[in-house]
Amino acid sequence: MFDTKTIDDIANRLAGAIPPGLNNLKEDMEKNFHAILQSALGKLDLVSREEFEVQKMVLAKTRSKLEDLEKRVAEIEQQVLSKEEL
Repeated sequence: MFDTKTIDDIANRLAGAIPPGLNNLKEDMEKNFHAILQSALGKLDLVSREEFEVQKMVLAKTRSKLEDLEKRVAEIEQQVLSKEEL
C-alpha cells in the first residue's frame, strides 16, 4: 500500500496547484485530496514493496526447484529409454 507520507505529498502538490486567489480553500482542499486519494488507493488491489519482494524470492526458489525437477525427469526418462533398448 501507499504510505501516509506519499499520500500527504501528493495531496500537498495538488493543493499547491490551486490558484492563489483560492488560498483560503487550500487547507480544506488538501484535506479533501488526502481523503480522496486514501480512499481511491485503498480500493486498489495493491501489495507492499516488501510483500512483492518476498513473493519474488518465493517465485525464484520455486522456479529453481522446477528446473531441477525437470532435469531429474529428463535423466530418468533417458535411463528408461536406455534400458528399453537393451
